[in-house]
Amino acid sequence: MKLPLERAARALCELDGNPPGATMDGKPLWMDYLPEVRAVLGAIREPDGSQVFAAGDKAKQVGSGDHVAIWQAMIDAALAEDRG
Repeated sequence: MKLPLERAARALCELDGNPPGATMDGKPLWMDYLPEVRAVLGAIREPDGSQVFAAGDKAKQVGSGDHVAIWQAMIDAALAEDRG
């Protein structure tokens, strides 16, 4: 399984129109996108109110020990912001 940073970098690389598995100078092209991925993760490191609410709501539904579901609820809340 690929780590989250790699998955995000690959997604950005493909979003730019590069094929999966593309290389440049012998290294995977997706690696060039790691600084952007790190910048985005750093920018969203602190959750906003809607993410905290979504996490709390999900914790009530599934139990506070289901960390994956809570994480996904927070990401879903962030992704929903542009649909507002």
